[in-house]
Amino acid sequence: MTTQSGPLAGIRILDMTSVIMGPYATQILASLGADVIKIETPDGDNMRHVGPMRHAGMGHIFLHANQGKRSIVLDLKQPQGREAVLCLAEHADVLITNVRPQAIARLGLDYESVRERNSRIIHVSCCGFGQEGPYAGKAAYDDLIQGATGLPWLMQQYGAESPCYAPVTMGDRVTGLHAVYAVTTALYAREKSGTGQAVVVPMFEAMAQLVLGDHLAGLSFEPPEGEPGYARLLTAHRRPYQTRDGFLCVLIYNDKHWRNFFAAIGDPERFTRDERFTTHRMRATHIDAVYAEVAALMRERTTAEWQALFGEADIPNMPMNSPADLLEDQHLRQTGFIREVTHPTEGAIRTTGNPTSWSQTPPDPEVSPAPLLGQHSAEILAEAGYSEQQIQQLIAIGVTACHSLDKENS
Repeated sequence: MTTQSGPLAGIRILDMTSVIMGPYATQILASLGADVIKIETPDGDNMRHVGPMRHAGMGHIFLHANQGKRSIVLDLKQPQGREAVLCLAEHADVLITNVRPQAIARLGLDYESVRERNSRIIHVSCCGFGQEGPYAGKAAYDDLIQGATGLPWLMQQYGAESPCYAPVTMGDRVTGLHAVYAVTTALYAREKSGTGQAVVVPMFEAMAQLVLGDHLAGLSFEPPEGEPGYARLLTAHRRPYQTRDGFLCVLIYNDKHWRNFFAAIGDPERFTRDERFTTHRMRATHIDAVYAEVAALMRERTTAEWQALFGEADIPNMPMNSPADLLEDQHLRQTGFIREVTHPTEGAIRTTGNPTSWSQTPPDPEVSPAPLLGQHSAEILAEAGYSEQQIQQLIAIGVTACHSLDKENS
């Protein structure tokens, strides 16, 4: 076991998650210093097999979402695999899953079963839906949750030809962030109470909170005071502005910004002359026309000319970057967020660090690379008290598997 550092050093997490939602959460926890033991099926996490990749089983998303973890293979369909998880749970602080709670119960790894072996365990279930409603047993994936919480509807309102999903795994990652604070606050509660608890983190409710927080609008009131939708976010002109030679992201927001903007373009009196711009309330009322006017003006100068002008006028703006541009961004490089590391089997890779900074217990900047499938199986079982003979027996019957770096590099 490697020595951990960071605010969660000394915390051990059993990670029974796969794909993106759960692994994203546990990767953050690993970056904060937790010892995260990734429990995988003999086939491994599905994201191991999604390209691009250099070697089988080491897909790009898996590499990013599983840094800092140790991997153990356990076949939970065999009783010896279930018993191994329970043995590991005896010395763990957290067990986190993103399998449907009904399936976890069938495996005998629900909170009640695990609590019998460790009353201090924090049992976190990341699932599709809250377990008190009619959707409790339904399967959930990011696309389904985006659709069910209104994102495709919003995209069409915003101007898409037809309803479409956001091209990021938003439901997975938003829910993963909820899982991170669920784990850390449950650990804090345990420090006060001395006992663990079960926590459910549902995707549907997490994304519904995100969407409704912006777009409940007139439906916030009973009776309603208008339609749903935050107008500023839905106007078709809320997008990177086209300049004479490219695009620029600009937000002219408060009264100071608007005064400076009109002064910069040589028409300082327009702020008071055109009532649509004079107050925040009036700008919100006429937001579509306001943004359309800015869009027309932005086409008159080059991107560099606007950047210089906005810099002098103290108007917020940023370039429109691609993922490739982000890798070269001077700020991200200087802060160390973009990391270039050498993976023992995959070679040189670019990845990201933890975005937070701490004055006393900073995250370890040297997080270990994503593991091979079963890379730490023997090590983890030995820590749980299994003898070498018992480990070899589990290998022989297919309950576990061990893939060493020495073998891969030979």
